[in-house]
Amino acid sequence: MTYPIYIYQMNYTLMKYATVGGFGFLIDFSTTWFFKEIAIINPFIANSFGFSMAVIWNFTLNKYWTFDQIKNSTKAQFLKFLIISITGLILNNVFLYLIITNNQINFYISKLIVIAIVFFWNYTLNVYYTFKK
Repeated sequence: MTYPIYIYQMNYTLMKYATVGGFGFLIDFSTTWFFKEIAIINPFIANSFGFSMAVIWNFTLNKYWTFDQIKNSTKAQFLKFLIISITGLILNNVFLYLIITNNQINFYISKLIVIAIVFFWNYTLNVYYTFKK
């Protein structure tokens, strides 16, 4: 594969990954909001619920649409994806806690900042580890 085609393909993959992540973001935020504001659950537990729902959505669409890996082992890939996501969740909650407590920024604005940070962690590891061709 020539270099310009490789760059185009990586940008296209990143765009698809970001699209899936955008919908995952909506699932994450709405689930978090529901459990935090309506069910009145601890914000960090609510955040974990939202993050978990998004993980299931993101794995499914990334496997079959972003990386087109129908023939690869779903169980093995999901385990890798889950390990990366759990690590991402830990980073998510740690960064969220640090931003909120050290800067007294609104919970949802802090969550936006954290999602942007963890997005790049998840993308890089999923491209080079989970969905490696």
